[in-house]
Amino acid sequence: MRIGTFVLAAQFPGQGPGEALHRAVRSAEAAEKSGLDSVWLAEHHFVPYGVCPSATTLAALLLGRTRRIRVGTAVSVLPNHHPVALGEQAALLHLTSGGRFSLGVGRGGPWVDLEVFGGGLDAYENGFPEALELLLDWLREPRVAGRGERFGFREVAVVPRADELLDGAAEAAGTSGPEVIVACTSPKSVRLAAGRALPMLLGMHCGDEEKAEMVALWRTAAREAGHPPEVVEGAAHVSAGVAQIADGPGDATETLVKTMPGWLRQGLDAHVTVDARHRVMRDPVAYTELLCALHPVGPPKLAADRLAATAERTGITRFALLVEGSGDLAATEENVRRLGADVLPLLT
Repeated sequence: MRIGTFVLAAQFPGQGPGEALHRAVRSAEAAEKSGLDSVWLAEHHFVPYGVCPSATTLAALLLGRTRRIRVGTAVSVLPNHHPVALGEQAALLHLTSGGRFSLGVGRGGPWVDLEVFGGGLDAYENGFPEALELLLDWLREPRVAGRGERFGFREVAVVPRADELLDGAAEAAGTSGPEVIVACTSPKSVRLAAGRALPMLLGMHCGDEEKAEMVALWRTAAREAGHPPEVVEGAAHVSAGVAQIADGPGDATETLVKTMPGWLRQGLDAHVTVDARHRVMRDPVAYTELLCALHPVGPPKLAADRLAATAERTGITRFALLVEGSGDLAATEENVRRLGADVLPLLT
């Protein structure tokens, strides 16, 4: 079982972005100290839901401040990036960290980001497969040309090559290039990831049954694409969730129900669609209560049992857990400490 944290740099009511980012950095440092496996960084634009606009930049900072823990993006929103630029950043972080960087990518949403960064609605609705293919080429080939509808350019050399770790580092990292993970929210994205044998990141709004169905679909699609059984069965998918550890059976839920709805309300309400399409917002209190029911929220034994149950039902053994739901720095650091000290030993 590999337990990591999921860092949004959430800006709670009454806080500034600097406070949110400081808590994000401190929680990542606490995760390494507590013996956790990884830190996963979200990327958002123009909303207090998360105030990290560049997951790769924050990853670079955290890789420089840590020595052991894996740092990944969850996710870099591909329609807002040129795939070559993102590939260059991923290669740089992979090489300079000794293979501790994972690149998670996703399609994002129909937000105003598409207008600001110039990708446009078509990049969101149709362009993800082409962008992903170009990104993968950049991370795997010595020379790459853009031959798609959106990205067209002459063949150029890939510098630096992502597969040129120093002697011994590639073996220690278990890979010749950075791990690439795809955020999947639909059968279409599951099949896209499976066709390329890329593991999935599954969202914290999904329960075990839905995640198990997506893993089963991924395996079927991967086999149909011709990937060997060891690749299909060994895919290291990641399950996102929420974690809040407390001694009393209702204390952790009470903490989150007091704090998270205010953050969710102001954060989600700030999203603006690029084309004025209608969107239905989740009720913040009901959504918080749902997350508390689905994920490791409660005493250490309950938290460990829920993680083990998810692993048994879905086959997923990697977790990215939101730990900043209290909105408080000291409480977040203590939450991370307890994940490592009180929950992790119950899973080994």
